[in-house]
Amino acid sequence: MREFIVEADGGSRGNPGPAGYGSVVIDAATGETLVEVAEYIGVATNNVAEYRGLVAGLRAAHELDPTARVHVRMDSKLVVEQMSGRWKIKHPDMKPLASEAARVFPSSQVTYEWIPRERNKHADRLANEAMDAGKRGEQWSASASTAELDTAAARAVAAAAPEPSGPPGDATAGAARARAALAGGRSAADAAAAAASAVVDAASAAGAASTADAANTADAAGAASASRRGAAEPSGGGVAETEDAARAKDDVRGADVRGADARAARVVASPGWGAADMGAPATFVLLRHGETPLTPQKRFSGSGGSDPSLSDVGRDQAQRVAAALARRGTVQHIVASPLARTRETAAAVAARLGLDVTVEDGLRETDFGAWEGLTFGEVRERHPDDLTKWLADPEAEPTGGGESFAATATRIAATRDRLVAAYAGRTVLLVTHVTPIKTFVRLALGAPPESLFRMELSAASLSAVAYYADGNASVRLLNDTSHLR
Repeated sequence: MREFIVEADGGSRGNPGPAGYGSVVIDAATGETLVEVAEYIGVATNNVAEYRGLVAGLRAAHELDPTARVHVRMDSKLVVEQMSGRWKIKHPDMKPLASEAARVFPSSQVTYEWIPRERNKHADRLANEAMDAGKRGEQWSASASTAELDTAAARAVAAAAPEPSGPPGDATAGAARARAALAGGRSAADAAAAAASAVVDAASAAGAASTADAANTADAAGAASASRRGAAEPSGGGVAETEDAARAKDDVRGADVRGADARAARVVASPGWGAADMGAPATFVLLRHGETPLTPQKRFSGSGGSDPSLSDVGRDQAQRVAAALARRGTVQHIVASPLARTRETAAAVAARLGLDVTVEDGLRETDFGAWEGLTFGEVRERHPDDLTKWLADPEAEPTGGGESFAATATRIAATRDRLVAAYAGRTVLLVTHVTPIKTFVRLALGAPPESLFRMELSAASLSAVAYYADGNASVRLLNDTSHLR
């Protein structure tokens, strides 16, 4: 029976952000690369991209031989453990992808292995190429990939080679090493480093490489690495040394090149504040609904209870926030949770702004199960153990099969991704509830789940988060109630 190795990877520049995957099918007996596949998939999370890469790799192997045994190697612990059956799949976006992957081959023909990231460079390189292509408004193609790699290697050799006074054949040696690196599935950055290493080795052997030549060689490898990986510090002016640059640096040391001008291969990071214009972000103005009769009593009011309408105070608050948003004049669309209190609040704003309301189920409040309609104190009296666990563990559900905060976060993240893709560059009013709004903010900040208990969010308050094309988010406002005074 024929055996294949499938190496797959996926990435998201922002998580979620512009995403892509790459997969390679290798003949297990010969090590020959049989198929390369990659694709830009739009805005998605790392995990979605990784699963998409797995599915694509398995399908490519199946087209070659549906009877083959397949050994999958990935640097995603999550995907490997879930597909091996050792970890439960909880995320709703992962379940259909995992099922799709499991259907390609019978389970008896597929095994999974986790490998370190540095051993998954071929698939990683393809995923990055796909994301680069997407940034240019294109889709990845194998021919473009080959041309890009050849160009990167050629540039590395040209940049690294000494002047004609250097030893003959050193650039040829560099080109040979670069081609070998590419044929072995290594990245263009690795190929550049291999080329640089050959130049230094040849020059050193002939005693003709100057300190500056060696340093330029290392810098060429580092620059090639940076161009492939987009290496940069997250904020201003720092210096990042890439793995491939470090390898070139070791080559310089191995050639015993010394002197004041010898320097490590470095990549100067782009200042975070001075990054290229990413265009207008998708801006979510997050409006909590107005008061209901349950609000001043501080009772649990989620999506599993009686679905109360606004009180007279709540209706007044809705009119006040509508007037404030009309004065600002920036809202272009309105999206609301399906519950009565949010639809009523959204309708008041929509009437003032002359906009329609789109209902989005993903914006609904958490289901608090048997706690619906109870105060915190009443829950503590009736369900003390469940409450204690719920306060400490985001995976814990309220009594009676309610929704955990972890499940809410998963739902909100998926909703966010859909809305960011649908409303790129526009300002959207999301009329929703306490937990969803706090979750939008928590995810934007990368804050831990316990931060939900450390945010104040008043009825009819406004918050705002902006989402940029590179996947980054910026919290711009939290719990503004100035319009209610």
